[in-house]
Amino acid sequence: MDIIKQYLALCWFNVSPLELPRSSVFFKQNLAFNFLMFIFIHFNMTDDIESVSEVFIETLLGLGFIALTLWLNRSMHTFIQVASAILFCENFTSLFLLPVMFWATVAEDWLGYGILLLIIFWNWALIGAVFKKILSINVFAGLVMSLFYMLFSFGGGFAVNSLLTG
Repeated sequence: MDIIKQYLALCWFNVSPLELPRSSVFFKQNLAFNFLMFIFIHFNMTDDIESVSEVFIETLLGLGFIALTLWLNRSMHTFIQVASAILFCENFTSLFLLPVMFWATVAEDWLGYGILLLIIFWNWALIGAVFKKILSINVFAGLVMSLFYMLFSFGGGFAVNSLLTG
């Protein structure tokens, strides 16, 4: 529970991921939770078994993007901390995203979609802050890296899955 409190500071932009404890167990727990959370989201959007393969590909692409970024930065030794930080931020925002997503799609109200957009921007900013701190870059560059991460993992997951199943 103590490690969750430490990583929770990321969601308020209060800590660098490199200052957080390195725990492969915590990484695996975040990875499993992230995988299950996105499968749940995908199943509620499509009700298709292909959702599992798409989430699997998205997860691999996301972790691959983090690994490639750290390898190019010559800081692969921080992979567990950085991947845990990004997964934790995604998991935390997903906890808010799920009920709002159901509310927005059922009510089809502009307020629900607005809150949904705010949560997505919050997630984008959190991942951008992680990249900013680990790569020692400015805020704009961190947000660009976050955008590339999201496009590569989610867009790439959709594209690869479409090619494989299409």
